[in-house]
Amino acid sequence: MVDINVGIVGTGFIGPAHLEGLRRNHIKVTGLAEATPELALSKSKELGIETAYPSFEAMLADPAITVVHLATPNYLHFPQAKAALLAGKHVICEKPLAMSTVESSELVKLAAEKHLVNALNFNLRFYPMAQHVRSMINSGELGDIFIIQGSYLQDWLYLPTDWNWRLEPGLGGTLRAVADIGSHWLDLTTFVSGLAIDSVMGDFKTFHPIRKKPSKPLETYTGKLLTPEDYVDQPITTEDYASILIRYKNGSRGILTVSQVSAGRKNRLTFEIDASKASVAFDSERNSELWIGHRDRPNELLLKDPALVSPEARSVISYPGGHNEGYPDTFKQFFKKVYAYIQIGDMSVKPDFPTFADGHYELLLCEAIEKSAREEHWVKVG
Repeated sequence: MVDINVGIVGTGFIGPAHLEGLRRNHIKVTGLAEATPELALSKSKELGIETAYPSFEAMLADPAITVVHLATPNYLHFPQAKAALLAGKHVICEKPLAMSTVESSELVKLAAEKHLVNALNFNLRFYPMAQHVRSMINSGELGDIFIIQGSYLQDWLYLPTDWNWRLEPGLGGTLRAVADIGSHWLDLTTFVSGLAIDSVMGDFKTFHPIRKKPSKPLETYTGKLLTPEDYVDQPITTEDYASILIRYKNGSRGILTVSQVSAGRKNRLTFEIDASKASVAFDSERNSELWIGHRDRPNELLLKDPALVSPEARSVISYPGGHNEGYPDTFKQFFKKVYAYIQIGDMSVKPDFPTFADGHYELLLCEAIEKSAREEHWVKVG
């Protein structure tokens, strides 16, 4: 057995989600690093982690740490992932992998050269019903794919007073809604369908060109209890909304709508795949259900049950039918596969989880979508 000790970098919204998923897999998290030594010490006590490193560099210098989880702002992903790989650590990184395809390409090559496990947190692949759709497509049960359509809708940036570091291009990148949540939809649908994207046409809109930036720090998804004098006007250049037309290389068509200003939609991803034998539809707010549509007989509603789904879906289910598993379970199932791969230690085996190569592909898609929206024409994916 490989001796595994994990270090987590970043403890905002997503870092504790990593921690919970790791602990549910009985994986030892021994240390964390934060923006300051004081914050690291405070968070280590709050989260029950034994070691608070004074810096990210100090974590990398510890030979006991074998795997690093990066749950930091987007602009830090490339330099931190590169440093961790150079230090000989396996890396699990939040998306996006980097701020450009030049950077992401370098990380893909470096991870291969170092023979280190590299994973990107496209955790939504690990909803059991999404895995079942993939198996249906691979077996030919749905037939030839005509259309892939859907949306990813949120409301956490609905008000002009809503604020997060992702609104600042220097920290989050020049794309926001597309990179933050659209990338999850694009990864999930290309994963389940097996289709590569040929070209895209994007249309963006910023509904709040001026937002009220708080002068006090706020964590993602926390209550906003500031008074009017605590805000300053801040111009916004990233998109609140996007619609994206998609042409797949096999001739299929797709359309995605992304929004962070849709009131009442807290975190809803949907997709429908219309094919020559049947259609399927998935809704993350009802993630234990899969709608299967037919022309010539009654439609079906398949419920998540290890006795009813494919072996691929069964591999990411831990509880019997009727026992709900949701968003936190996608982290658990993702990490289960990543750490099983680390334990096997055979880098010649194809990973059954998203890697840096998948992160690079998503950045290729995002760059093409951004170019299309800016120049108002179809753009081929790089």
